[in-house]
Amino acid sequence: MKASREVKVSTNPGRAIHPFIVPMLLIICYLVAVFIKAGTFTGWLLTLFFLSVYNELRKFPSLKGYSFSTIILAAVSLAFYYPQHFIAAGQFRLSGLIIPLLQLIMFGMGCELNPADLAAVMKRPKAIITGVVCHYSIMPLVGYLLATVFGFRADIAAGIILVGCCPSGLASNVMAYLARANLALSVAVTTVSTLLAPLFTPLLMHFLAGRLVTIRLSDLIWDTTKVVLLPVIAGLLFHSLAKGRVRWIERILPLLSMAGITLIIVLITAAGKEHLVQVGWLLLLAVILHNVTGYALGYGFSRLLRFNEQDSRTISLEVGMQNSGLASGIALLMGGMATIGLAPAVFGPVMNVSGSALANWWHNRSPGNGKNTAMRSAKKIRPV
Repeated sequence: MKASREVKVSTNPGRAIHPFIVPMLLIICYLVAVFIKAGTFTGWLLTLFFLSVYNELRKFPSLKGYSFSTIILAAVSLAFYYPQHFIAAGQFRLSGLIIPLLQLIMFGMGCELNPADLAAVMKRPKAIITGVVCHYSIMPLVGYLLATVFGFRADIAAGIILVGCCPSGLASNVMAYLARANLALSVAVTTVSTLLAPLFTPLLMHFLAGRLVTIRLSDLIWDTTKVVLLPVIAGLLFHSLAKGRVRWIERILPLLSMAGITLIIVLITAAGKEHLVQVGWLLLLAVILHNVTGYALGYGFSRLLRFNEQDSRTISLEVGMQNSGLASGIALLMGGMATIGLAPAVFGPVMNVSGSALANWWHNRSPGNGKNTAMRSAKKIRPV
């Protein structure tokens, strides 16, 4: 029996190969290509690296939460190195897809909302109000502070502030589930902050970024309304009228949302490559600080207000994770896709990577208070 076990182990090739050997080889090849200025194939090597990382992450249940971020990074790599392919298709400017994609995503969110599931959480308005107030105070003010301290040119700085003025990102619901937080509260805060966006986002931009770029308040309110509020209402009506009779739509909407967010980030990256090269690393640092500060202050204020661990995790994620896709769409409507839209394009991948890391870290640490509401409505989570 001992001999047979030895033969079995020695003949199993899976145990002899490091699971991340292919990504390691690809990143080495990429760095060599950058060093020797290989040119044409450099972007493909970086893209293949991220795709190979995606393939490896999917093999480990504890790491699957990071996989979507690698797809975004792979797509962004292509857009950065070969932007000419993501500007236009014939006579059609691909930027024209951004607003319809955002409206489709918001419609999908409306389809997923179920008033009955949120009724229990609405009986605890303190948690929802705290989450929304923290979100619309911490992130705009931190964005304004960072834009001022880093001394970015006016349109780039306005983009950082714009990210902070947008509602919670839909990805926060996924991260709340992974983090064993209060999922119902997460959905409620995301919903309320999104419905308030047509009012709060334009007003905050007017007061915080009005000196940097031209803000037409009435136009911005209408633009945000048609991108956010009207599609969400349409989704709610569709959900009420269909009542589960078209479940195939519910199955494909999450996939469309993921594809839509990725494509929006790709189009913004391609359009703003020249500006991104000039401020890339500095903008990345500012965005990381913006994102991480949101997590920290959201969690800290929640604990100061004596919320339990689950609710504190939820509010932390709701504050730190923004709807960067919406920010990109607003930047386009403001006429600054390649400048104002840069910060949202960088914030999206950063948010997904950091949110996945934080959620996975919390997942392995029990909140230790009350019933874990993270398992409620798990089927309704939209992984974007």
